[in-house]
Amino acid sequence: MNLATFGQRLRKNIQTYIIIIALVAIWGVFAIVTKGSYLGPQNISNLFRQMTVTGFLAAGMVLVMVTGGIDLSVGKLAGFVSVVVALFQRDIWFRLIPNEPILAAVLSIFVGMIVGTLFGMYQAYIIAYLRVPAFIVTLGGMFILNGGILLATGGQTIAANQPGFSFIAQGYLPRVVGWVLGVAVVVILLVMMFASRRAKVKYGFESKPILPDLLRTIGFSIIVLVYVYIVNQYNGVQVPVLLLAFTAIMVSYISTNTRFGRYAYAIGGNREATRLSGINIKKQLFLVFTLMGLLCGIGGVVLASYVGYGTIAAGQGYELDAIASCVLGGTSTLGGSGTIFGALVGALIMASLNTGLQMMNVAPAWQYVLRGLVLVLAVIADVYFKKSTN
Repeated sequence: MNLATFGQRLRKNIQTYIIIIALVAIWGVFAIVTKGSYLGPQNISNLFRQMTVTGFLAAGMVLVMVTGGIDLSVGKLAGFVSVVVALFQRDIWFRLIPNEPILAAVLSIFVGMIVGTLFGMYQAYIIAYLRVPAFIVTLGGMFILNGGILLATGGQTIAANQPGFSFIAQGYLPRVVGWVLGVAVVVILLVMMFASRRAKVKYGFESKPILPDLLRTIGFSIIVLVYVYIVNQYNGVQVPVLLLAFTAIMVSYISTNTRFGRYAYAIGGNREATRLSGINIKKQLFLVFTLMGLLCGIGGVVLASYVGYGTIAAGQGYELDAIASCVLGGTSTLGGSGTIFGALVGALIMASLNTGLQMMNVAPAWQYVLRGLVLVLAVIADVYFKKSTN
C-alpha cells in the first residue's frame, strides 16, 4: 500500500480515528486527575454498564438519522416501557406466577418489546404514510409518553427489583464464561474478515491488501480481550453489556448487509434519486421507526432492571444522550452516513464524561455546560467533514 492510498484511507476514516483518540484522551485526563482510580476495574465495569441504555437507543437512532430524520421520543418511550414493565412485575406476574422469577423476567422482556414496537409503529405510520415531519411527530410522542408515565405511576415509585428481573441489568457472567465469550468473539472476527474478503473476490470487487484488515481485526480482538481481563478483576462481564453487544452486532449487520440497511442510507444520501430508482420510501421509513421503537422497548426493560424501579422521571434526557452519541460517533446530522460502532463509542464518551465529572465533584450545572459544548463541537466537526468530502 503506497503513501497516496494510505492518505486516502486516512482522510476517509479520519472522523472515526478522531473519536477514538478523543475517548482515549478523556480516559487519560480523568485517570490523571483521579490518580488512577478512574481506570480501576470497578469503575470500568460500572462505566460500561451505565452506557447500555443509551447504547440501545443510539443503535436505533443511527438508522433514523441516516434517513435524514430524528426521534425525540426515544427517552420517554424507554421510560414508559420501564414503568409498564415494573407494573407487570409488581401487579401481574407477582400474583400469577409468584414462584417463577425467571419466567416473569422473560415475560417482562416480551412485554417491553411489544409496547415499544407498537408505539414505534404508531409514530412510523404517521411519519411515513401521513407525511408528517418526524420532528413534530416524535415531539408530540414525547409529551404523550410523559403523560402516560404520570398516569401509569400515579406519581409513585413502582418497585421492579425482583431477583430474576434484576439479573438482566445487574447480573454478571462467571469469569470462565467471560473468557470463553471473549475468545469466541476473536474467532468470529477473524472468520468474518476472511469471509468478507472471499465474498469481494467472488463478486469481482477489487481485492485490497490483507494487512490493513488484519491489523484492524487484531486491534478489535485486543480490545475485547483487555476488556474481559479488566472486568474479570471485578465481578466479570456484565449481562447488559453482553445484550448490547449482541444487539449492536445484529443491527450493524442489518444496516450494512441487507437491502433494508442500504435503502436507509440511500434515502438519507439522495431521497429523490432513491424514489426514482423504485425504492418504496414510505415502507422503509415505517420499518426504520418501528425498529427504533423495538430498541426503545429493549432499552426500557434494561432501564427498569438497572434502576430497580419505575419512576415519574424515567427516561428523562436519554433522547439527548442518544442523539449526542450518534453525532459524536460520526453519524451525520444531514443524513446518509453513520455507523453503529461509532454510535456506541459516542455513548461510551458520554458515559465517560458523566462518570469522570461526577468523580471530580463538578457541579451538575457545569456538567450540562460541558456536555453541551462537546455536542456542539461534534456537530461542527460533522459539517466540516461532510463539506470536505463533497
